[in-house]
Amino acid sequence: MIRVKRGDKVQVRSGKYRGKQGEVMKVLPPRSKRLREIGEARSMRKQVMRSEWRVIVDGVNVAKRNTKPRGQTMQGGIIDKDMPIPMSAVSIVCPACGPVRPAVLFDEQGRKLRVCNKCTTDLG
Repeated sequence: MIRVKRGDKVQVRSGKYRGKQGEVMKVLPPRSKRLREIGEARSMRKQVMRSEWRVIVDGVNVAKRNTKPRGQTMQGGIIDKDMPIPMSAVSIVCPACGPVRPAVLFDEQGRKLRVCNKCTTDLG
């Protein structure tokens, strides 16, 4: 079970943006898995492949990108782009306790639930 999902409120635990909170916009699987899905793994085998999950958090690790105008309607210029950070660098934020590591419990139907380790509130 993936411990961080899209829409979760997280806090960065390490690095340049330590302590900053934001919402997860996208979860990216390891690069080798993404390449295998596309079918390019054979040609990329000699390169070092990233082997950890990454997340894009709103307002964290923002980079400036220069873009050319494309077509009639797209305007060029400098845009801000959210870049991914390792999933191991973020913690889910419980509304009552703050940043926690989620525990996994089973409900009556046998489905997995992510709950807070401290106060056992449902994290969604």
